[in-house]
Amino acid sequence: MLIRHAPLTRESEVTAPELYVNRRHFLAWGAAGAAAAALFPKASLALPIGDYAKAAEGTGDDDLTSFKSITTYNNFTEFASDKESPSRLAPSRLKTTPWAVTVEGECMKPGTVSLEDLIKPHQLEERIYRLRCVEAWSMVIPWIGVPLAEVLKRFEPTSKAKFVEFTSLADPKQMPALKTRLLEWPYLEGLRIDEAMHPLAFLVVGLYGKELPAQNGAPLRLALPWKYGFKSAKSIVRIRFVEKQPQTTWMKAGDDEYGFYSNVNPNVDHPRWSQTKERRIGSLFRRPTLMFNGYDDVASLYSGMDLKKDF
Repeated sequence: MLIRHAPLTRESEVTAPELYVNRRHFLAWGAAGAAAAALFPKASLALPIGDYAKAAEGTGDDDLTSFKSITTYNNFTEFASDKESPSRLAPSRLKTTPWAVTVEGECMKPGTVSLEDLIKPHQLEERIYRLRCVEAWSMVIPWIGVPLAEVLKRFEPTSKAKFVEFTSLADPKQMPALKTRLLEWPYLEGLRIDEAMHPLAFLVVGLYGKELPAQNGAPLRLALPWKYGFKSAKSIVRIRFVEKQPQTTWMKAGDDEYGFYSNVNPNVDHPRWSQTKERRIGSLFRRPTLMFNGYDDVASLYSGMDLKKDF
């Protein structure tokens, strides 16, 4: 497992950081390289894709998924229901600057802050996570961002904050699918507070050393590697601390298919297909699906729960 830290500095000030490996939390990746730069409007999180391509050679079953695949095969239902259209539509339509996030609910310091002010106090990290989608496909992505817990703690959630709700942007002028009844908009997602505070929960602002592409949920999205990908809200505009479990978008669409927890569990099939195996994008063959997507450190969060029922 890999974690790289990048200070929030201007691009001209960046120097190559050390490579830190922790197999308990991140995928092993046997190569070092330059890391991220500053997060400012119009700035880039610059790391040449070629560096990643070289580093990913020969690393076995968890080779990085190519930049092209990650950015052209996307679930972003606000733009389209298929996987190819978001990369065609989102880059020219989604306006990501300026961007603000409202934090409210059961917390001592609510408010609306710019994306820069939300991220700026924290040290950017690079984390290579598996992304597992409920359609039985997966990727390995080098995300750039900050631990979700570090951001949430700044707003001082109260003892009543049992859950955290995330709301995505809903602008029909930018997002054509909002004019349809594909889902109930805006897109809502939720976590239990201890899930949100787990060290693996990540707020993403980039990938492959660059700013997050529009089709991947720019400028701010979640990465929750032990859960199915639809739990990772994109283009987040609101974070709300709440006492009761949120009714998420996909639960409203079909709670028999998309439960609140949505932990990767190969023993719970989707009603229309099996989840026992998955296909890594770029590979011809299917592989066994791992419980919690292989991130066993989260198992204690669900001690005593029936994960066939609480899926």
